Amino acid sequence: MSIITAPVSKMEELKNLYIELSAKSCNQRCKHCYIDFPVSRNVKDFISVDKIKQAIADTKEQNLECIYLTGAEPMTHPEFNAILRICLKRADVCVCTNASFINEKKARFLKKVEEEGGNEIFFKLSIDHYNEIKNDDIRGRGSYRQTVNAIKSLIKYDFNPILSIVNYYREDEKTLLHEFKKVCEKIGFDTVLGNFEINNYYNKYSPQHGVVENVSEDIICKNSRILTEKGVYVCPFLTNDHRGRMGNSFSDYSKKMPLETNFCYICNQK
Repeated sequence: MSIITAPVSKMEELKNLYIELSAKSCNQRCKHCYIDFPVSRNVKDFISVDKIKQAIADTKEQNLECIYLTGAEPMTHPEFNAILRICLKRADVCVCTNASFINEKKARFLKKVEEEGGNEIFFKLSIDHYNEIKNDDIRGRGSYRQTVNAIKSLIKYDFNPILSIVNYYREDEKTLLHEFKKVCEKIGFDTVLGNFEINNYYNKYSPQHGVVENVSEDIICKNSRILTEKGVYVCPFLTNDHRGRMGNSFSDYSKKMPLETNFCYICNQK
């Protein structure tokens, strides 16, 4: 009887530090979300600022290129502004958000925060379809207009947001890009290919998608780890899976990850 073992991804260098500001605090309930949300939306499971400060101190010898603030929805954190300032002192910061908390006033404030130092703020805004009805069917009523308004507000203050798109309906990617580019043109957002990130839809209720055979050079666990309130995990998708736990803190964590989960297979196919 032969035994199949999963290949191992070895972290070569910590370039990207993800920080999960909250595991389940979000004001939306998107159909494709990999998070198992409770019935109540009033979840307060925020990571402590002290834990973030300690992680930054523990990684001071690492050549961090970017710190990603993630969630659920990171901007629900009551100390989001303070955390943003702390992280900006260390590296560029990318805010991965559903955009519902960004308006013109907030964009103006964020630009002032960015100008306090030498690092930049980037934004990944979630929007899943160029058609308002189809998008809101996935993300909730009004979410399309919230994101479009956030784009307008950010570009007014010279930010260059990335649109993070989950291909929920499994449509042709060239068509998606073409139609999204048309939407952006209408609101005065001059985009290039790098402004769009299309992700495959992952159905968490589906059976095993496949087995990883060869490790991709671009797989994120080769240069990334995520800090959560529960410890250090390999990536944002496995923060609720014991197989993704790498350790208690960045003073002592594993740099090897067996690619044995559904998420590993999907990620490795990109």
